[in-house]
Amino acid sequence: MPVLPIELRFGAIAVAAGLPIMDIYAQGATANWKDDGSPVTEADVRAEALILAALAESYPDVPVVAEESMAAGRGGAAGQRFILVDPLDGTKEFIHRRDEFTVNIALIEDGQPVAGAIYAPALGKLWIGGAYGARSCMVEPGAPLPADEHWLDIHTRRWPGKDAVGVASRSHADAETDAFLARMNIIDRRSRGSSLKFCLLAKGEADLYPRFGPTMEWDIAAGHAILLAAGGCVTDAVGRSFHYGKTEQGFRNGPFIAWGDPLAARQFIAPA
Repeated sequence: MPVLPIELRFGAIAVAAGLPIMDIYAQGATANWKDDGSPVTEADVRAEALILAALAESYPDVPVVAEESMAAGRGGAAGQRFILVDPLDGTKEFIHRRDEFTVNIALIEDGQPVAGAIYAPALGKLWIGGAYGARSCMVEPGAPLPADEHWLDIHTRRWPGKDAVGVASRSHADAETDAFLARMNIIDRRSRGSSLKFCLLAKGEADLYPRFGPTMEWDIAAGHAILLAAGGCVTDAVGRSFHYGKTEQGFRNGPFIAWGDPLAARQFIAPA
């Protein structure tokens, strides 16, 4: 039996995790609150348990850093090679019954995301990215992945100048992001929840996603991997390469900018 590319295996695991998420979504989710003030639901916990079991079976020697395990004090260790998991990105969207929540799984090697999967179970849409490029497909929660002919190759687009489209968080807007988009003369701005913002860039429907507010590595690593595979890049706020495995910072990110066109990143942001 041929070995699945790791991003495809991540995709299958994320789709499987979509089933308990949608079961709880149908019933209506009740949130509890973690020490950092962020919400958590039974869907987060059940999805993470399924994902961790599947990853332990498929990749027993690869450490995993997962959001809810970290919150419960069962943090994994990051090394040269490790996996980041966000079992339900966009929990606020989930609670408020907006369909823009996702399952995120990514592989990190030497501080960079090399494979990733994002699944939006309420939308029935899966995106993957890795060594074989970036692709998307439609697949229902818990269903097998479709055959090759049902996948679509996705690519970023070149910077379109005055027609550039910016993407921003729906639930975490901040003044610094607004100011940056204004400086870039972004007139067309779209709001999305969770990691779907990266997917808009990866499929060439948007050009820029700046984030100056707080995020964690598991929030963005899968989107970063898919964007890279589709032809884009992610930098810090001054144009330097963006890295993962920041254990001394509790896996917290600093500001970042996701770009559909790497040439635009070099044109507008000069590395310090």
